[in-house]
Amino acid sequence: MTFEKLNVIEPIVKALQQEGYTSPTPIQEQSIPILLQGKDLLGCAQTGTGKTAAFSIPILQKLYKTDHRKGIKALILTPTRELAIQIGESFEAYGKHTGLKHTVIFGGVGQKPQTDALRNGVQILIATPGRLLDLITQGFVTLKTLEFFVLDEADRMLDMGFIHDIKRILKLIPEKRQTLFFSATMPPEIEKLANSMLTNPAKVEVTPVSSTVDVIEQSVYFVEKQEKKDLLIHLLKDKSIESMLVFTRTKHGADKLARILTKAGTRAEAIHGNKSQNARQRALTEFKNHTLRVLIATDIAARGIDVDLLSHVVNYELPNVPETYVHRIGRTGRAGNEGIAISFCESEERPYLKDIQKLIGKNIPVIKEHPFITAEGIKAHEAKTEEIKVKAKENKAYRGSRANGDFWRRKKQSPQTGESKKRG
Repeated sequence: MTFEKLNVIEPIVKALQQEGYTSPTPIQEQSIPILLQGKDLLGCAQTGTGKTAAFSIPILQKLYKTDHRKGIKALILTPTRELAIQIGESFEAYGKHTGLKHTVIFGGVGQKPQTDALRNGVQILIATPGRLLDLITQGFVTLKTLEFFVLDEADRMLDMGFIHDIKRILKLIPEKRQTLFFSATMPPEIEKLANSMLTNPAKVEVTPVSSTVDVIEQSVYFVEKQEKKDLLIHLLKDKSIESMLVFTRTKHGADKLARILTKAGTRAEAIHGNKSQNARQRALTEFKNHTLRVLIATDIAARGIDVDLLSHVVNYELPNVPETYVHRIGRTGRAGNEGIAISFCESEERPYLKDIQKLIGKNIPVIKEHPFITAEGIKAHEAKTEEIKVKAKENKAYRGSRANGDFWRRKKQSPQTGESKKRG
């Protein structure tokens, strides 16, 4: 399959070829024809599946084919600054031969460059909810001419408390529009929100959250909390680890770990909501360019991180939501490359590990050969594994005895013949 066969126009195909893209990903192959027909779309897809191109290409194409009247025609609403910037870069790359203008607006920085871009006129606006509502209130943005509305990373939007902002924005956009709704997970509250926004949508689902990429090598290290930093320093002595994205649960934890690693001889930077936009962008750029070996992030800040050839992801602290684990490790093993996902598990995190293994449908291999191994952790894991084996054996025996019992019950109820008649 090629982009030409999806009826993508020549100016966009040319831009895609210049970016090195020749074949569409599954979500692009499914979504582009639907969106070119003008239908609403409900997409269940994780970051890294190519969903940005899946919605940006049809929007660029449909706007290119219409007259460029004044006013914002497309709004892409996204939860984080990093993701907004990344989407903006995609529109820049794919639309460079279309003559369409776009801009990105987000908080945490001065608004003048953003308002200047808006005054000059844009057809496509990529925004985070807070700054968008702020500029609407100030009169810099009007959405009355909107034709396309994209809600990206809907599940993370709700996690970050943006639901009320989204509802306010929905009241400000035309009812007659094409709506695209993307979420990595589809819990009931997300489905409810989607149903309130979409009209007879086509549904596309790619890489369900319960599956993990086969090329990612997963492992778990049992280690107590106070020794996690020592284990991480120990692992980083391996020079074959080219790049490492480390996940912590809190902003404070990310900063503290960055200081510890830097002091131990491995420069590390942390990104999270309390960092200035310039500091976050600088750290991301260095990490993408592979001049920074270790980047430490919280889950919210990590949305939008898309790094080529990221070799390792480390769950320094296991997430208490199992789906988050899948999102985290999906940062590596992209575009057909192999990746390694390592998890540290302390005693109190064992229930989280259990939930993760239940979600992905397999046990994560335990690395026993390391200096900080905890006998308690290994013992608990082996006990659990044995428990699973015993239960499986019991279930098999129960099914066998039940089948046997059913056979004799049927035999007793059937007319007596042969041996049973003789016994009577």
